[in-house]
Amino acid sequence: MQHNQPVLDNISTPTAPSRRRFLHGLGAASMLPVLAACSTTSLGRAPAGRVVVVGGGFGGATAAKYIKRANPAVDVVLIEPNKRFHTCPMSNLVLAGERTMDSISHGYDELQGTYGVRVVHARADDVNPTARTVRLSTGTVLEYDRLLLSPGIDFRWNAIEGYDERASELAPHAWRAGPQTMLLRRQLESIQDGGTFVLSVPPDPFRCPPGPYERASLIAHYFSRHKPRSKVLILDAKDNFSKQGLFQAAWKKLYGDRIEWVGLSKDGRVVRVDAARREVQTEFGTIHKAAVLNVVPPQKAGFIAERAGVTDASGWVPVHANTFESRLQKDIYVVGDATIAAPMPKSGFTANTQAKVAAAAIVASLDGSTPAQALWVNTCYSLAAPDYGVTVAGVFRVENDKIISVPNSGGLSSANADDSIRRTEAAYAQGWYQAISQDTWGTPRPA
Repeated sequence: MQHNQPVLDNISTPTAPSRRRFLHGLGAASMLPVLAACSTTSLGRAPAGRVVVVGGGFGGATAAKYIKRANPAVDVVLIEPNKRFHTCPMSNLVLAGERTMDSISHGYDELQGTYGVRVVHARADDVNPTARTVRLSTGTVLEYDRLLLSPGIDFRWNAIEGYDERASELAPHAWRAGPQTMLLRRQLESIQDGGTFVLSVPPDPFRCPPGPYERASLIAHYFSRHKPRSKVLILDAKDNFSKQGLFQAAWKKLYGDRIEWVGLSKDGRVVRVDAARREVQTEFGTIHKAAVLNVVPPQKAGFIAERAGVTDASGWVPVHANTFESRLQKDIYVVGDATIAAPMPKSGFTANTQAKVAAAAIVASLDGSTPAQALWVNTCYSLAAPDYGVTVAGVFRVENDKIISVPNSGGLSSANADDSIRRTEAAYAQGWYQAISQDTWGTPRPA
């Protein structure tokens, strides 16, 4: 059951509100479910500090949940504009017609009803680190003791000439799951058999390094079933990419010459886009015409990170390795795609694991204790076809306030694995998605 959303006009101070003031702020429609879940605050006892979390994806939702699990007395407010969150993981299967949008959609009932997180569906518009406040699109101003940002990415519009937000309505990026995913899916469905799907890939760093190559694979799978004369052209601003050998072997085995990859040194970097004509121009002047054009633009940390003063000249967020506290603003923590955390990739799995470390660090900072030494694992599954999976895994630890790969840990799928292993890895990918979605938001919907 969906709970009505609390109204937060009257909780702008992190000190304990009176019971009457708190209930007035929640509103009568939402009073009972929140009372049941948030009895520490709702009964007027002083909370153990307030944490405002911005962003309800893999990072933010996980952090909110694990802060409450570690100390239910902490008042946690999660700010997320969307009532349901659509994940980028598994969205390429939606493009291929193998999953529905509903199956990658997640809500916040468990966070509210089970853990007592107060979820506000609004946009965070500004942060004042000195006053320790967050201003919302509703006009509400929230004070915080600790702030955790999981803002994901924003796009560097016009970093490629001609590609701005308006152009993305003609040549979608689909690098945030949701309406753009459905737009690209409709274009793929309407393509004439024999048309070319052109995918422009940006330079590093960007969200989900193997994502473009999984997308190309699954669209080639869709074409092989429904548009057998259509092809995929990847124009890449790099000469190397994640799981390259595994992907290229899979392409040859599964799709023959249906997928063509052009790297940087072979004139793969797109420098100009004409979205109306569905054309791109590469660095050496070559014009490529697409039946469907998918431009993944260069990226940076989500907007609110810049407003909070936690981004550096790169556009990303430097953090302390053991806690994910900002290096530029005290008591602001940042996790997920927005951070500078190499060699950790920008992925949903990474955001989830970083969030747990940051949650522990925040709880420790509120009670004056020292957080444990951080250790992370990342596993990234990719699908070259719905029943053909490849994997890369890594283990990371902290050394001299930097994140490093643990020597002799992790690795890639075997290049010589047979079809049964590839099917098993594909099944693992589906199982991983089910597990991490449940860990983050609660029981996911079936595919």
